[in-house]
Amino acid sequence: MHDDRLLVEGRLERALRQFIRPAQYARRAPLALSVWHAPGEPVPVGTALDAVYEPFEAGTEWGNPWSTSWFRIQGQVPEEWRGSRVEVVIDPGFTGEGPGFQAEGLVYDAHGVPLKGIHPRNRHIPVASPARGGEPVHLLLEAAANPAVLHDFVPTPLGDVLTAGTTPIYRFASADVAVLDEDVWRLTLDIEVLSELMNELDADRPRRHEILRALEDMLDALDLHDVSGTAAAARAALAEVLARPAHASAHRVSATGHAHIDSAWLWPLRETVRKASRTFANVTALAEEYPELVFACSQAQQYAWVKEHQPHIWERIKKAVADGTWAPVGSMWVESDANMPGGEALARQITHGMRFFREELGVETEEIWLPDSFGYTAAFPQLAKLAGVRWFLTQKLSWNQSNKMPHHTFWWEGIDGTRVFTHFPPVDTYNSQFHGAELAHAERNFADKGRASRSLVPFGWGDGGGGPTREMMERARRLRSLEGSPRVEIEKPSAFFAAAEEEYGAQAPVWSGELYLELHRATYTTQAATKRGNRRGEHALREAELWCTAAAVRDPAYVYPYDTLDRLWKTVLLHQFHDILPGSSIAWVHREARETYERVLAELDGLTAAAARSLGPGGPAVLNASPYPRSEVVDRGDGTLARVDVPALGTQSLDAVPAAGPGALAHTTGDTILLTNEHLSVSVDAAGLLTSVRDLDAGREVLAAPANLLQLHPDHPTHYDAWDLDRHYRRRHTDLTQAESVELVEDGPLRVAVRVVRAFGASRITQEIRLAAGSRRVDVVTDVDWRESEKVLKAAFPLDMHAERSAAEIQFGHVHRPTHANTGWDAARYEICAHRWLRVAEEGYGVAVLNDATYGHEVTRTEHAGVLGTTVRLTLLRAPHSPDPETDQGTHRFTYALLPGAGVGDAVAEGLALNLPLRVADAPVLAPLVGVDHPAVTVESVKLADDRSGDVVVRLYESRGGRAAATLATSFPVARAEVTDLLERPLHEASTGEAGLDLALRPFQILTLRLRPA
Repeated sequence: MHDDRLLVEGRLERALRQFIRPAQYARRAPLALSVWHAPGEPVPVGTALDAVYEPFEAGTEWGNPWSTSWFRIQGQVPEEWRGSRVEVVIDPGFTGEGPGFQAEGLVYDAHGVPLKGIHPRNRHIPVASPARGGEPVHLLLEAAANPAVLHDFVPTPLGDVLTAGTTPIYRFASADVAVLDEDVWRLTLDIEVLSELMNELDADRPRRHEILRALEDMLDALDLHDVSGTAAAARAALAEVLARPAHASAHRVSATGHAHIDSAWLWPLRETVRKASRTFANVTALAEEYPELVFACSQAQQYAWVKEHQPHIWERIKKAVADGTWAPVGSMWVESDANMPGGEALARQITHGMRFFREELGVETEEIWLPDSFGYTAAFPQLAKLAGVRWFLTQKLSWNQSNKMPHHTFWWEGIDGTRVFTHFPPVDTYNSQFHGAELAHAERNFADKGRASRSLVPFGWGDGGGGPTREMMERARRLRSLEGSPRVEIEKPSAFFAAAEEEYGAQAPVWSGELYLELHRATYTTQAATKRGNRRGEHALREAELWCTAAAVRDPAYVYPYDTLDRLWKTVLLHQFHDILPGSSIAWVHREARETYERVLAELDGLTAAAARSLGPGGPAVLNASPYPRSEVVDRGDGTLARVDVPALGTQSLDAVPAAGPGALAHTTGDTILLTNEHLSVSVDAAGLLTSVRDLDAGREVLAAPANLLQLHPDHPTHYDAWDLDRHYRRRHTDLTQAESVELVEDGPLRVAVRVVRAFGASRITQEIRLAAGSRRVDVVTDVDWRESEKVLKAAFPLDMHAERSAAEIQFGHVHRPTHANTGWDAARYEICAHRWLRVAEEGYGVAVLNDATYGHEVTRTEHAGVLGTTVRLTLLRAPHSPDPETDQGTHRFTYALLPGAGVGDAVAEGLALNLPLRVADAPVLAPLVGVDHPAVTVESVKLADDRSGDVVVRLYESRGGRAAATLATSFPVARAEVTDLLERPLHEASTGEAGLDLALRPFQILTLRLRPA
């Protein structure tokens, strides 16, 4: 036979494009339009129903960026359409952008009841099937004029309502009542499924040619001038090839409906409230037509928004959950970033999420669902298990630039040895549309074939929402068992995970440690103010809970602020979403985030101050929220300094002066200013650089070259401006060694400090290098007026340290990473995430770099004067232009510090001290509420139980990577002590000894205790 494949395929493509698809709606009639342009921010439907509308014609411009227009759509079904399937089809001016990245809307009936959303791939509103003829059409469309912001990462003012302008960006195309020709519509789907399958089959496969000839026969049976009249005959020509069952060995796809909705990204938070409503309305409507649908939906925050703003849709969700067509998943408040949230915050993401799903929907979620976050902390497996979570899902590591993950289904082992059964869908998307190319890729790409036979495919429009469509459901029906294709079964994710674990769990490989994404490394740094707000918010919540709990235990009249703390926690958790905290959202999002953090911190400060007053009468005192004792210099509040010793989690009188010890001294020798105390000798040269940091206790120099060297690099990522820090940035830099001034501003005896002022480009930086009496820490308090463009600022500390690896704090522990680049996996980790500290060490000696707001770090082996050392650099600020053209512009204040002679325990304690400044307030001197007698056991949080029983909950962990036997003592009598899961549900009674609770912890083990005051 002659090879005419290309001719037949070309004939098919033109027929489908020019004749068949346009014939799906064979008859149309325009509907009457009127409009009310809502001023300002979105309004409830009740307001829109009462508004005054004016006539509006299709073809008219509408929609200033970020505005909302309400359209009345009215008419009736023509009498001659009796017996047809009639729909309203709306196009408010859709562009070539995908769903969720342009205009979108929610359609209501005449009474304000939401029906379904519309987007470019889902434009219809059902009217009648079959129609009687003459049915009235009275609809109300809430149309959002959301602009498309991300165009090849070109800077645009459209990302903030304050700068977007007032020029309309859409032209309303049409609103018609139309007849859906079901034979033509189904023929279109038959053709698409078969042609896409055919294109994925090898040219020598008989099945490919059978499909080709069936499609050719279909074309011969179809009259292109009477598609409607011949569509049934054309479908009959395809019936046999569509009926061929899949091979017994075909890959099994468990498909679940999905709509990844970024809680903010290229739109503000307020728009996500509406995106969720549109999508959830679509899904619940779709389930009525396709009862086999299962829609997997994460992010309790979005459910809470819909419950508050759209009660009709909320009731439909509850019904869908009960019917089994809706599966709450994910177990978290939002799909957060999975690197930067603190340990307690990550725990609260899970507890708040799981509690919402259980209390509101009666569902115990069993998986962590994070398809799009930018890497995953090795603390997750233990947190998941402690919450009763069995499974973990992501696909993001398919984006790795350098190395392909060797498994798709495996056990993921965390830093403590806990394992969680994990799946990466090999389809490599969470927005599948059941295209043949997607399913073929899933089968070919699946790394565990031979031992495992199934994978998960989340299907539906996503990122900006949208969800599954009826076309996807029809494709799934055809793909359930089709020769040449994987078998497709729509089911709950839990059904997939249970089957996959049963099939493969005993043989599945193990991946140990973090899941590092070899991409988007700049998300540790971009939008520094957002990251600083998160860090301070987390620690302020920790402090407020501690002192509020102390007040509640000690003062029966004190009312613990359950609701306020719950609200503030949820606010901080929301802003940990994986496009907010990482800094990859539009300007509007980050402007609001900065304002929100200011309000959160002010409110928490008020809660803590009120709790301190409720501790009882007392004079000026120092409150220590850290779980380690502190000997520090503090500001009394009047500009004078005092040296104090404060117990862990306790208070001390500000007037209780510790035994006199050596102070801090400063003197100048030539161009060098020397700062000293009993532990350290620090030299600052005329350029304001640290030229020597000598550890007097160890008798060794810490630096290999001048340190606190600020380095400015060009920063031009290949693609993702806000997201990426590409390797080539390292090849050029400018050392900022010119100082406007270097002056001694504090000369002891409690603290000495040198102020260094630098100007570069359009920016200005002021740093105070501080050394306090008795401290082993050199603090660098930094104020920056940052006005650079597409630059990255780093602070370098070349250390005289032969370190094979670094240790970086993560949630509830730390991870080690090599300092070399022996393998591609090692080389890809050229930018890494650390929380409050990063430590490098050689046998017997270590140095830590601490911070109070920075996450991005870099550790390299560097030769200085012929000696190999280790350089630690903090990544301080960036200045990308997309999606926020003014990223990080403005003033910043943060502190980082050098801690010579640091063991892991020192880094833990001093990192906490830097992030939990001592608080001066009027309060009594009281014994700590709780205390632990082993320094490796770190108290993470002290709070009252969420069930409002008055029980005290203490979460702690082993922080050094070893085993610890400890005793937890309390300053209040305890009637009952229990070990609980992460959600404070009792597991068993705690072991009690004479001195308190006996604890035995394994490396990095997290333990939650519930104490009932007597």
